[in-house]
Amino acid sequence: MREKRIVLINDVTGFSRCSVACQLPIISTMGIETVFVPTAILSINTYHQDYFFDDYTTKMNDYIATYKKRHVEFDGICSGFLGSEKQIDIVKDFFQYFSNEDNFVLVDPVMGDHGKLYPTYNLKMQEKMRELMPYASIVTPNLTELCALIDEDYHETFQSEELMRMCQKLNQMGPEMIVVTGISMDNQILNFVYDHGKTYQVIVDRIGEDRSGTGDVISAVIAGSYLNGHSFLDSVKKATDFASKCIQHSVDIDAHPHLGLCFEPLLKELGE
Repeated sequence: MREKRIVLINDVTGFSRCSVACQLPIISTMGIETVFVPTAILSINTYHQDYFFDDYTTKMNDYIATYKKRHVEFDGICSGFLGSEKQIDIVKDFFQYFSNEDNFVLVDPVMGDHGKLYPTYNLKMQEKMRELMPYASIVTPNLTELCALIDEDYHETFQSEELMRMCQKLNQMGPEMIVVTGISMDNQILNFVYDHGKTYQVIVDRIGEDRSGTGDVISAVIAGSYLNGHSFLDSVKKATDFASKCIQHSVDIDAHPHLGLCFEPLLKELGE
């Protein structure tokens, strides 16, 4: 009997604790074999001007062919940042080939923040991202990304009833489990959970300024916790609690906000 296995479809960034570089150790600590499909190779995240970037689009199909030939099975499939329409098509094919009734697909639709799409995204890519929704069991958008997925205008404050309506609209595209992350509420952060028609609010205190890689940490803990048999709501609670502790530690040691969450000393909590 093999160990549980999750595959990460995301960029691989060497320095700055984001994407695969933080997701892999987090999920591995939770007792799950973790493999990945790189979408790009970076030396450091793009908040820094001196980054090296190697687009992996033309290599992805050959890379994935090994998994197909060896009939590798996955208990969880997680996608993150996708840099082009072609990559979204490749990931869609991956979902079609490897997803089944016994595993789950988590899509982190990394498209934008604070009401604006990232410079690498355009309307065509926004439309293409919606094509992944029918395959997704779990989606983890922020408020900007939720609005982009359901094609609605963004504004900074939404009432609970409106958030529920928006999640229902996204649910009609496929995913049964949705968490809208990082909704600012004065000195607190709301994570709005939609779980098979029921809604919940997971609220944490705001700690310092925004930090790159927070979404990667949260999606990794959700994926690992859910695969280990926890409910979706409990998985979100565990993820937001862990991220908050990591952020507090990062603030305590005065770590640069664009170098990710300093999670390493806290990993042992995930293995308990």
